[in-house]
Amino acid sequence: MIDGDTAKPTYDLSGKRVWVAGHRGLVGAALVRRLERESVELLTVGKDELDLRRQQNVENWMRSEKPDVVIMAAAKVGGIQANVTQPADFIYDNLVIETNIVHGARLSGVEKLLLLGSTCIYPKLAPQPIREEFLLTGPLEPTNQWYAVAKIAGIKLAQAYRRQFGCDFISAQPTNLYGPGDNFDLETSHVLPALLRKAHEAKVKGAASVSVWGSGTPLREFLHVDDLADALVFLIETYSDEDPVNVGSGTEITIADLARTILDVVGYRGELVFDGSKSDGTPRKLVDMSKLDAMGWHARIGLKEGLASTYEWFLTASK
Repeated sequence: MIDGDTAKPTYDLSGKRVWVAGHRGLVGAALVRRLERESVELLTVGKDELDLRRQQNVENWMRSEKPDVVIMAAAKVGGIQANVTQPADFIYDNLVIETNIVHGARLSGVEKLLLLGSTCIYPKLAPQPIREEFLLTGPLEPTNQWYAVAKIAGIKLAQAYRRQFGCDFISAQPTNLYGPGDNFDLETSHVLPALLRKAHEAKVKGAASVSVWGSGTPLREFLHVDDLADALVFLIETYSDEDPVNVGSGTEITIADLARTILDVVGYRGELVFDGSKSDGTPRKLVDMSKLDAMGWHARIGLKEGLASTYEWFLTASK
């Protein structure tokens, strides 16, 4: 959502060829939905046609299709379990995808590129709320350090190309995301979709309880993916600087209260059981939204409203 004091657009998207890399993912699909409201020519290509880990293939495709704008939503993502068991995949895939697209963008004359990072780039014990300048000021959360290091490298890569070649490459760091198209696989998903699926299955089976990883005390911030897509379009049109920009909702909730809210949305009346043998991860992670707030953009989808629409999508997709 944009308020009356919004920054004025400095880049006109009208008529531009916009490549959403990773258009089938959670963020990419939301970007496609959002960009369909703009006067742009959308470019998409599936991984069955283009392996983003192959540099020459990426460069050839970009030279052929000539995108004016690139939004890098393609990434290997997952929750704590996936990060712990697949560290090599998480660091290699994300490093090489970023490298290939950023370098290819420069070679093919892309006018604007937005690299999508994550708030896991910040130190595990960063002061709260987390400001952009806290990057690289302390140790990372060990459970997702492989992904975080790759994303930090991507930010620095975009900055380097901006400094050396004058490329208009920017980066945004979203908080924890959810929404239609999320990953509900219990082995690889993040906490919110995992809890939603667990609650649904417990309701269907008539189970007495639902298990939640950890103590339930960590605080987390969640942003609906459609809000993120709107913020990213806003940044492409109004922002041009090497410093990353946080994108969040500005509110936080304990994992325990999140679980209770999800149970309420699903309509499950059983108990919550917290498994203290599992990792809590970072104790608190709330991003400072001062920069984006000052530019005039604010999230509009409340958590309970967003959870309800996500659950509706899950029910439809599960049929």
